[in-house]
Amino acid sequence: MDAADEQRFREFVAARSPALMRLGFLLTGGDQHAAEDLVQSALAKLATKWRRVEAPEAYAKQIMYRQQISRWRAVGRRGEVVQASLPESADRDLNHQSELRMVLRSALARLTVRQRAVLVLRYFEDLPEKDIARTLGCSVGTVRSTAHRSLARLRQIAPELAQELEVAR
Repeated sequence: MDAADEQRFREFVAARSPALMRLGFLLTGGDQHAAEDLVQSALAKLATKWRRVEAPEAYAKQIMYRQQISRWRAVGRRGEVVQASLPESADRDLNHQSELRMVLRSALARLTVRQRAVLVLRYFEDLPEKDIARTLGCSVGTVRSTAHRSLARLRQIAPELAQELEVAR
């Protein structure tokens, strides 16, 4: 990588790292350290192909999806580690939005790997079902049914989220 390419790569990293971290945080179920590792390894792989990549952010996201899928498959063989739930907020009025984010993160972490991936790709990344199916290596019907079951499970795990959505209407 020459000096000009290195400068463009540094500018890309500075500009897009926060968005990639948010995606990593969601993909890892709220694990900050795993999200940092995911982003760092994706950026390292992107750096090796920087000159040939036309859409660096899309390429980095694709790397992150595939790496996380590989990790999920490995976790599936080893068994998933269950984390303690987050503490509840003492002052609901002042911390209402923060509490809702914590509840959502906790609820997402309790979903299966595939359920979480479908919801993140569908509602955070706003990908069409066809692209999600291609990314996850499954059919469009599987994506649809998984999204439906995942939302139902979220409502069951965290009924306060469903109540909040009703208030927002």
